[in-house]
Parts: sequence; structure tokens; C-alpha cells
Amino acid sequence: MNEEQRRPWVVGVSGASGTPYAAAVLRGLLAAGESVDLVVSRASRLTLLDETGIAFRDAHWREDLAVWLARGADGKPDTFDVSGGLDDVRYWPAGDLAAGPSSGSYAVKGMLIVPASTAAVAGVALGLSKDLLQRVASVTLKERRPLVVAVRETPLNGQTLKHMVALDEAGAVVLPASPAFYAGATHIQDLVDFVAGRVLDAAGVPHVLYRRWEGELGGALRPAD
Repeated sequence: MNEEQRRPWVVGVSGASGTPYAAAVLRGLLAAGESVDLVVSRASRLTLLDETGIAFRDAHWREDLAVWLARGADGKPDTFDVSGGLDDVRYWPAGDLAAGPSSGSYAVKGMLIVPASTAAVAGVALGLSKDLLQRVASVTLKERRPLVVAVRETPLNGQTLKHMVALDEAGAVVLPASPAFYAGATHIQDLVDFVAGRVLDAAGVPHVLYRRWEGELGGALRPAD
């Protein structure tokens, strides 16, 4: 895509548990033909290593990302075919505060933080810029662009709840990573995809990640078309 026409979604991955959510959102964006700028925090690399065994490396980010996105939520490798699907992904190291998305003049559609740790929630709510993820979130808010924050923590203390209210008042969509069961989930991937689908809904990105409610009780029990 021509650089002058490219307007990506920035996906920020923080250190909270829930790396399968991030993978599902990334796959959904790419399947919808969206461009992606990716920021993976230092803490999230530890979570990714713990949850998947994948070491995410700056120098080999494309190779590591392909392995990550191909893995199912149940840990099985090569569950998804992502070959050739990463051409319009750009990666920015979390410590690079001179990266493109750190400036409001860098054209993006918005930002999705998936999953969002309570530390990331606090940093964004307080306007901190300790790393690129927080800086991009602050820029997204000041430029009045969509910001979706998929909070993954339980229980929530009072301070975090106040930070979430502050984000809502600043214009962000606060979206707890809470799977629903009315869509007829039969596999862990279904629960992950429901949350990822709600994130994409909030961003206005079309997808087919979950069965939508159609106003009929027991609809989830019917075979999918």
C-alpha cells in the first residue's frame, strides 16, 4: 500500500494475561484488510513467553509474530494459516519513543490495547508516556481518535476503577475481556474470539468471529449456517 494512503490501526499488547486475545484481534484486523502497527510492551513479552513459549524478539519480530498468530488459544501450533498475511504489519519497539505513532501527525485510524493491564490503564489514564504503548494511547486521545482498552484483570480495586472512569470520560471505550456464552461457545477459541470480536465491533471493523444475538432464545443451540 502507498505510504501516503496507509492508515493503520495501532495494536498495543501490554503485560496482562490474555495474549490469545491480542492474536485473535490481529488476525481479525488482517482478515478485514486493515493495516496494523504493532507495539509489544516489555512486560507482555514475559507473558507471551509464559503463555505460549514464544520469545518475541525485535530482530526477528515477523517470524515470531507468524508463529504466535498461527497458534490456537488451546496452545496448538499451526491452528491458523497466516502465511503471506503479515505484509502490511509494521512493528515498533516499545522503547522507541521516536516511532511514527508517537506523533499526532502520523496518520492512524486509532488504537486497540489488547490485553490492557491495570498498569497500562493507570499510565494512560494519568497521561504518562513511560513507553511507546502509553505514548501512543495519549496521542490517540489528544487527537480524538478511537481508543479501545480491553482490560484483563479481576478483581478490580478502587483505584483501577477510577482510572477506567477517567478513560471513559476522555473518550476511550473501556472493554473488559469478559467472554459471553450466548453465542454457543464449544471451545476456548470461541470464548477468545468473542472478546476479540467485541474489540473489533468497538473499532467498527467487520468480522465473523462470533455468532451475534438475533433476539431468539436458544439460538446458540442451532447449528451454524
